Amino acid sequence: MVSMAESLVRLSELAASPVVTKVATAFSAAGFELALVGGPVRDAMLGRPVTDLDFTTNASPDEILAVTKPIADAQWDIGRDFGTIGARVTVNGVTETVEITTYRADAYDGVTRKPVVAFGTNLEDDLHRRDFTVNAMAFRVPEKVLVDPYGGVEDLLAEILRTPSAPEVSFGDDPLRMLRAARFAAQLGFAVESATAAAMSDMADSIRIVSPERVQGELSKLLLTDKPRAGIELLVDTGIAEIVIPEIPALRLEIDEHHHHKDVYQHSLTVLEQAIDYEKARHPGEAPDLTLRLAAILHDIGKPATRRLEPGGAVSFYHHDMVGSKLAKKRLTALRYDNDTVKDVSRLIELHLRFFGYTDGAWTDSAVRRYVRDAGHLLERLHILTRADVTTRNRRKADRLGFAYDDLEARIADLREREEMESVRPDLDGNEIQRILGIKPGREVGEAYTWLLELRLDEGPLGAEEAERRLRQWWALRNASS
Repeated sequence: MVSMAESLVRLSELAASPVVTKVATAFSAAGFELALVGGPVRDAMLGRPVTDLDFTTNASPDEILAVTKPIADAQWDIGRDFGTIGARVTVNGVTETVEITTYRADAYDGVTRKPVVAFGTNLEDDLHRRDFTVNAMAFRVPEKVLVDPYGGVEDLLAEILRTPSAPEVSFGDDPLRMLRAARFAAQLGFAVESATAAAMSDMADSIRIVSPERVQGELSKLLLTDKPRAGIELLVDTGIAEIVIPEIPALRLEIDEHHHHKDVYQHSLTVLEQAIDYEKARHPGEAPDLTLRLAAILHDIGKPATRRLEPGGAVSFYHHDMVGSKLAKKRLTALRYDNDTVKDVSRLIELHLRFFGYTDGAWTDSAVRRYVRDAGHLLERLHILTRADVTTRNRRKADRLGFAYDDLEARIADLREREEMESVRPDLDGNEIQRILGIKPGREVGEAYTWLLELRLDEGPLGAEEAERRLRQWWALRNASS
């Protein structure tokens, strides 16, 4: 819990930073109002890193360009239609990117989430149109005056998310704000105020007017937070997830009184949390891995469709890995994720059970090579996902699985060192196959290459001479049987 005094000190320190001072001085000299607004104000008061410098002003876009031109290294007006001008400003060797937006007083038509852009004349009206009170605070510069007409400070100190206007009005104007509520609940660790949460439930269906790209953007930002569970649970509890990504609430399988299995929904949330922990431990300081996190939360979405209640109280989910892979591909494509992300997430889900056969008996080197070959560039993510998928409370079982995966990773490292497994290829390439067999490019070359690759995976490197001998032998047998 932060204190008001500490928050104001941090905010004043941000306002006194060289780039903010330079921009504020320029606007003041030109006779315009200027204020830090939204995220940077909130984050500075919370003691969080401030990654963006967002300002609002009574200057028009043309006037913003004129004021910033003498002090900026570069300018861009890609957001000009919405009143936003970007600039890059350097002071004493420190460069910051700033975005400055004319006061807004937008109106929404209630059919789409696209506003009819209208510029406003005062700061208070601009703040009223923002999503949550903690984002509806501004700090006038260079005066260093906090402007908080909607109780943002109180909500910040109480760690509550609430809309500046009635939530029905706010979400009616822009339903995307309901997804933003989930993201901020996770990102800030705040609770959503009861009336705001109730409005999310009542208005969940209105999220349908939001474009898939916008939905995808907020879901991704939610998953990239340090602790996304609270946000996901909020989306599920309010019914919004049922519309935007129904595969997640579908994981809440009804438990039959005679057939018991773990709660798949809670298991998936735990796998996501554990994957994030492993990710941070293995790659400290690196950017969050969206592909891994999508695979973690979606890895069991094939279970509802494959659940079978077996005699004696057992429950099976045969082939849920393959079914889940297809479901993930369909959903992520509908949400307009890029092709690489769709492909990689679905592949990780397809492979996530592969390791568990390792504990049934020692894998041959051939099986280890195939595991590496099939994972390809996803191997490190597969390591993390597989380890995170162990959520049993049985300490002995968890240790056994952990030790087994330690062993597998050690064998992979050993084979890599001996065989350069990252670039596993046959001992002969296509040109050599054509020369040895006296054939032209075509299907037969591909068949020979595939056979040699399987041989390489089974037996390791053979050398060109032995590979040629085995190839000629295979070719002779193939032709004799045809």
